Amino acid sequence: MKEPIGFERLSGMIAFARAGSLGSYRAAARSLSVSPSAISKSIQRLEHHFGVSLFTRTTRSLVFTAEGRDLHERVLQLLRQAEEIEQVAKSARSEPAGTLRIATSLPIGLHVIAPVITAFRQRHPKVLLDVRLSDQIVDLIGEGIDLAVRIGELSDSSLLSRRLLPYTLCCYASPDYLARCGTPQHPDDLVEHETVNLRYQSTGQTLRWPFRVGDKEIERLPSSPVVLDASEAVLAAIAAGAGIGLAASFMAAPRVRRQELVPVLSEFAVHRHNITAIWPESRRSNPAVRAFLDMLIELG
Repeated sequence: MKEPIGFERLSGMIAFARAGSLGSYRAAARSLSVSPSAISKSIQRLEHHFGVSLFTRTTRSLVFTAEGRDLHERVLQLLRQAEEIEQVAKSARSEPAGTLRIATSLPIGLHVIAPVITAFRQRHPKVLLDVRLSDQIVDLIGEGIDLAVRIGELSDSSLLSRRLLPYTLCCYASPDYLARCGTPQHPDDLVEHETVNLRYQSTGQTLRWPFRVGDKEIERLPSSPVVLDASEAVLAAIAAGAGIGLAASFMAAPRVRRQELVPVLSEFAVHRHNITAIWPESRRSNPAVRAFLDMLIELG
């Protein structure tokens, strides 16, 4: 007779799955709200039960053994099935409830997600929001994320998706800067101005500025004396008069309303429609996911 799977072994599988997906015990512990030692002990017990080593441990990271890599995928499949059971149970309730885990970047979190939280909670007070802000692409299934909102083109076609609000990429400057230095009339005039640019943390590349000139889209890479690696810092610098910068309209809008920023070269601004909500197939019928998606769609 087979020994039934006990709670301790299931806990070990969850710890193993999360550590394997995130690459460290510490990250797995944060995501599961336990201590790193608890993760380590759970995985050690699981290794003892299986009779195999699951990881080759180095000072910097975890590396799967051959057995560990095979078992990790199998454990993930088991946990996906468990998640589907949970989602089916949740969908039986018509009223959204429970914890909704959302992952997105800091700019979208600040300017798209945070402003709708109050209205969403007023509509659905039984939903608890756990919003995680990071520029790193997260593994939705491995980290138990219900919904993510990303900007840019998607590479994972296994996820369900929905395009959200369109926006424009436009140049902005402070009224003080424009009073001191004048207003450019064409993208080519930027060589005569101070500019502030963004460096992507993920690639180290500086942002190439797109412009719509006639029926073509062109790019310029300004020789900027100020380069920052956070878009919010770019906005703060140009609002303080450091020069002209490029930003998404949904990010600049609050400062424009407060008259801290003024659109520049707006007739050359380009339009984008690449803010996308994505969610796993297992969350298709989750009432809280559907409700939050509906609110995001209303923004468009």
